[in-house]
Amino acid sequence: MIFTAKARRRKENLFYIIVVFLYTGTLFSQTDYDSLYLKNPQYKNLTALYDLSKIEKADIVFLGNSITFGGNWSELLGRERVVNRGIGSDNIPGMLQRLSQVARLNPKLCFIMAGINDLYQDVPVDTVFKRYVLLVDSLRAYDIIPILQSTLHVNPKWKRAEVKNLEVAKLNRLLQKYATDRSLVFLDLNSVLSENGVLKNEYTTDGVHLTAAAYQIWRDQIDLVVKKYGW
Repeated sequence: MIFTAKARRRKENLFYIIVVFLYTGTLFSQTDYDSLYLKNPQYKNLTALYDLSKIEKADIVFLGNSITFGGNWSELLGRERVVNRGIGSDNIPGMLQRLSQVARLNPKLCFIMAGINDLYQDVPVDTVFKRYVLLVDSLRAYDIIPILQSTLHVNPKWKRAEVKNLEVAKLNRLLQKYATDRSLVFLDLNSVLSENGVLKNEYTTDGVHLTAAAYQIWRDQIDLVVKKYGW
């Protein structure tokens, strides 16, 4: 039997949606890490608020943790139909669990900022990477273009910075190769916000969260990506 490209794509979509369904059910939720997001006091309330949203369509969605949550992306970009789906302290399993809140908006692009909370939960880098890949492939299954953004370094003001920055660097190498192999965009924010593998002092309020100056630089990098797609 000969399948058209469209039919093959539908078959791939179905496969990844089934994988996500299994992951967010019980089959893959067998470790403490997979359920840590449930201990996050912000998670339940913000997901409930996102469910109350009357927005039915977005062009761009930002999916991530507190670093994403801290930006008013519609105002920063000066664009309508831009939605923020960040949650403070969220990890990748938590993002997978609420992926339907992104998919139902049917965005063209989804900018992902993830990984730092997972690493600070002492999850092995290879495990974080595999979960990240599942997140990215799941977005692709919904015909959403994922934009991978480098997991940001932390500043020495933040705990265990030296050790965790080495893990951040390893994760980003894996993500960049994965993106290159699949012709996806990898936005290396560390190249403009960090120096020598450390988040610069002027770009952080506490060692991990960002200043307005950092968001300005981040916004300018996003503008370049959006323009790449002709918007």
